[in-house]
Amino acid sequence: MLMRTDPFREIDRLAQQVLGTAARPAAMPMDAWRDGDTFEVEFDLPGVGPESINLDVERNVVTVRAERPALDGEKEMLAAERPRGVFSRQLVLGDNLDAENIQASYNAGVLSLRIPVAEQAKPRKIAIATSEGDRQAIDA
Repeated sequence: MLMRTDPFREIDRLAQQVLGTAARPAAMPMDAWRDGDTFEVEFDLPGVGPESINLDVERNVVTVRAERPALDGEKEMLAAERPRGVFSRQLVLGDNLDAENIQASYNAGVLSLRIPVAEQAKPRKIAIATSEGDRQAIDA
């Protein structure tokens, strides 16, 4: 029997394990949106215990680290499609967000962050003095 070999097949398989695919990303998938004066961010972390999640903020960088433990090595695996090990993702926050007041919650495998808009980034009115001494408020 003649077998055709593809020398790049193993490279593709390794790249998919490290980088993931569109259907199964290796990194933690994330959604982010703005809701009024708050930015909302959600990370999918199914199968990760809340005790293995670390959330650090340094300056304007938020780092999320989580670990999905390896299965018992004595089991005979029939399929192993879920990535295991330590996952890490960083978000660089702009100056318009208040990194000091981030709120985090974890429910049903989803880590949710609420990041408020910084006071200095919110719209405000500025009073302008005229030569007649009147003050008029103008939206900034």
